[in-house]
Amino acid sequence: MLESVKISRRQSEIRQQLAELVAKPEPGEDETRSMETLDAEYRRNETRYRAALTAEDEERREAGGELETRSGREWAEMLEGFEVRQVAAYFDEGREFAGKTAEIVQEMRSAGGYRGVPVPLEALETRNTVSGGTPDPTVTRPIIDRLFAESVAGRIGAQMISIPQGSTEWPVTTSSIAAGWQDGEGANVPLGEAFTTADKALSPDNTFGVQCRITRKAMKQTGAGLEQAIRRDVSEAIRTGLDRAVTLGTGADGQPLGVIAGASTYGITATPIDGEASWAAFRAAVVRFMTANAAGAPGAVRMLIRPEVWAALDDAVLTGTAVSEWDRLTGNIPAGNIAMTNNALADPAGEPEASDALLTTNAGGVPPVFVGMWGGVDVIRDPYTDAQSGGLRLTALVTADVTVSRPEQLEVLTGIQ
Repeated sequence: MLESVKISRRQSEIRQQLAELVAKPEPGEDETRSMETLDAEYRRNETRYRAALTAEDEERREAGGELETRSGREWAEMLEGFEVRQVAAYFDEGREFAGKTAEIVQEMRSAGGYRGVPVPLEALETRNTVSGGTPDPTVTRPIIDRLFAESVAGRIGAQMISIPQGSTEWPVTTSSIAAGWQDGEGANVPLGEAFTTADKALSPDNTFGVQCRITRKAMKQTGAGLEQAIRRDVSEAIRTGLDRAVTLGTGADGQPLGVIAGASTYGITATPIDGEASWAAFRAAVVRFMTANAAGAPGAVRMLIRPEVWAALDDAVLTGTAVSEWDRLTGNIPAGNIAMTNNALADPAGEPEASDALLTTNAGGVPPVFVGMWGGVDVIRDPYTDAQSGGLRLTALVTADVTVSRPEQLEVLTGIQ
């Protein structure tokens, strides 16, 4: 126990004893001496208490930091022990959850909103464990995963937001502050505009689903290896779907409205290039960002392009040199800020074939795109479709939405040949 706490408790006891003595109309000599002794001790303790607070200041700050981060660390440690295969065994054999998996499922069910078994999104991350099972018990072979597109939502600056329930709004400043000089003695400074914000809402109206069909043979043969395969398969399928929705979501048929498909709705500038891919085309967009104070330098701009655009830029070599348009581009925009995808951008079309590109920037610490996700993954079993073969069919549901912070932080380039 901290010394200051001990002193504080003693002070409380002294006050209580003094209150009893003072209440007597005619205290005796012993009682008078007791009051003097207690009063002297109380004054000494006040000095000790202030000194203890000063000495314990650093210790209290460390304890406060420990309390603030303890719950997050405990939850992360529990997630380390979550086993996806227990979810499959629960649906296939009716086996009860055990250990940390049972604790997490019970905790998430208490929050409500799940028809099946809730699975935290963090549990779908690839773990550093060795697959001990095999599809064929007679020959040891690793499970071959499907090929997925690399996630690009994070690379273009989108911020992933975890929302427990309900809708969430993010206020973003939309006004500017006027500044200027007095036009002579006694004159007023320029009149400022009203400081206003726009609320960017994320609503749980869009649900993305992944179906996973597991045969009875796979359930009996793969063991722990099945968990790793399901974990990677479901995680990457969800990530691929979200990447595509962030940019190409139509806003219809249950999809959120993506930033490229909904550029006109969000107020995002769409500039037609209608020409060959070149650094000059991208440079003009970077200049527009800088003149609008959305970016301070070319290195603050992020870019999303198709692989075909990279090929065209790399193939365009300046006459009489060994420098390509791609070299000029990466000489101004770091290669780490450029993401290539064949999933989050539409296939080239037209004659000659042309593609789109997306440029974003982080202005004042505000990301250009918000991606909200509600709760964890809701895993539901279909007990009928594969009942005759003894198989297991799982559906994983994720609710997500997309919105733009400021349209000035994004620009779409179209018709890049």
